Amino acid sequence: MFSKACEYGIRASIFIALNSLEERRVSPKEIAKEINSPEAFTAKILQALARNNVVNSIKGAHGGFEINKDKIKTIKLADIVNAIDGDNIYKGCGLGLQECNEDKPCPMHDKFKSVREELREMLESTDLESLALDIKLGETFLKR
Repeated sequence: MFSKACEYGIRASIFIALNSLEERRVSPKEIAKEINSPEAFTAKILQALARNNVVNSIKGAHGGFEINKDKIKTIKLADIVNAIDGDNIYKGCGLGLQECNEDKPCPMHDKFKSVREELREMLESTDLESLALDIKLGETFLKR
């Protein structure tokens, strides 16, 4: 459903949020290790997140990535998905056809349309703070 870059972007954002709640900046190397992503790929994802104001990139000896504490609760999963993959997840065909729309639907068009709407609602209503706090409480995990 999500691209690999988007999956890593979501995981990286959650990890950065979790550390930002503890007032810690994290390095790209630390993020890549925590989310099991190649460092160079992680760096590109982090650049996209910073460009789209999801995370802050701080340069220098004590630099790294962070999210302002008061902003963590306002960042939605939709912000991360849009920063990495754009809005294609809301438009794509369930069967991957180039042309699939109301006028020329694929066999799954109507069923997949409702799935996309539910996905949009979930992404637009889920904030980083709740995901980070679930990890902090030990209710969810970023890696095994």
